[in-house]
Amino acid sequence: MIDKLIDKIKATKAPIVVGLDPMMKFVPERIKKVAFDLKGETLEGAAEAIWLFNKEIVDKIYDLIPAVKPQIAMYEQFGIPGLISFQRTVDYCKQKGLVVIGDVKRGDIGSTSVAYATAHLGKVQVGNSLCTGFGEDFATVNPYLGTDGVQPFIDVCKEEKKGIFILVKTSNASSGEFQDRLVKSEVDAENNTISERPLYELVGEKVAQWGDQFIGSNGYSYVGAVVGATYPEQGRILRQIMPKAFILVPGYGAQGASGKDLVHFFDENRLGAIVNSSRGIIAAYQNDKYKQFGSANFADAARQAVIDMVADIDQALTSVGK
Repeated sequence: MIDKLIDKIKATKAPIVVGLDPMMKFVPERIKKVAFDLKGETLEGAAEAIWLFNKEIVDKIYDLIPAVKPQIAMYEQFGIPGLISFQRTVDYCKQKGLVVIGDVKRGDIGSTSVAYATAHLGKVQVGNSLCTGFGEDFATVNPYLGTDGVQPFIDVCKEEKKGIFILVKTSNASSGEFQDRLVKSEVDAENNTISERPLYELVGEKVAQWGDQFIGSNGYSYVGAVVGATYPEQGRILRQIMPKAFILVPGYGAQGASGKDLVHFFDENRLGAIVNSSRGIIAAYQNDKYKQFGSANFADAARQAVIDMVADIDQALTSVGK
């Protein structure tokens, strides 16, 4: 699947992924009216609204981008109807030829981890049948529990030719509370010294080790990493630590990062990273820059935001000779 993702990035010349993270405050009133008239002001009505919202956006942007990244929490808040909307979104995006990254951030051990991996990337045995659960192409994984939590995902990826992105250095402001903590890494008994390194570097090294199990034909592993654009210097370091890991880069746009913050994430062929923008695209019509579109044309605003994002990244990479 990493090869398919890379091929799609090359074809679109757009190393970006659109986060389909719908919130009711992003959904225009005309969409809500249609959904509520059909399903009422209920969980079912909310789920219908976010499905209609997603569909209209996808219809406007699918030809420009290689991938989407629905964040499952935005759907889970609406209960079972929300999860049905999540599934409809995944299925529709795949029908449109998009790679789907399930932003689920799962992390557990043993049979629980196996079940999570099966639900999002694999197949489950039902009697004599093998059935697909949510069916994403990639999933995000929390490595806090170590190899016991990650290996089941890798095993399913090998079977299904799918991939994962492991949280390494996340884009949020408080990520450093744990991820930047200095951790004992080496003891030099001869000189009586102890080397300390940030935790995110050690996690990055582990991602590189896990990734060596499964390398695609483009030279990148099916085991990727999540590294926030809001930390470009850490991104530069982690790019060196994880040379074969494709990096999913959140933090662009609404969280403050721009194209110039991304250059270290990419290799000389403009590969190695895919940059996420969520509300900066799907709620672009609410941004002053795109207010001329209005809520009636919210999906056109999203399309223009995609075009502008691609141009920004292209300019930044060109400026450093990539």
